[in-house]
Formats: sequence, structure tokens, C-alpha cells
Amino acid sequence: MIEMYCADHHGGDGLCRECAELADYADRRLDHCPYGPDKPTCTSCPIHCYRPEPRERMREVMRYAGPRMLRKHPYLAIMHLIDDRRPAPPLPE
Repeated sequence: MIEMYCADHHGGDGLCRECAELADYADRRLDHCPYGPDKPTCTSCPIHCYRPEPRERMREVMRYAGPRMLRKHPYLAIMHLIDDRRPAPPLPE
């Protein structure tokens, strides 16, 4: 989603510095998620992993790229919609 957003908003090949930093931040947060591979989608997650500023930037990326995912990656978009309806599992200990 970040790649799609960056290509359409910032142009060029690959991610710009700002988008690359956001992607690295997201990867670091996911690496430390207590849910691990069972992580729910952000909207149904009781844990807010992101600081407020990167959270707002990611929201902007998702608002833009989300609807466009259906055309570019239909399987991933549909699986995300299905996953979004799944309740968050109990917090691991």
C-alpha cells in the first residue's frame, strides 16, 4: 500500500525517503507485535502500536491505497476485508 501511495503521490522509482521511513517504522512495529502472525487489522486491534504522527500518515496511505487495492491486488484486498471482520484474539501473555 505504501508503494502504491508513494508512486502516485511522489513519483519516481521505489519509495521516497519519507515513505521508506514509514515502511521501516511499520516493519519494526510489526516485528514487536505481541500478537505475532495472528495480528488483527489495526481497526480491530486493542493495542495501538504506532505513535500518533506515523499513525495518521499510515491512515492517509490506507485511505488512498485501500480502494485501489481491489484493482491492483484483488485477492489481497478481499482477504483484508474478510480479516477486518474477525474479532481481535485475546492478548497473548
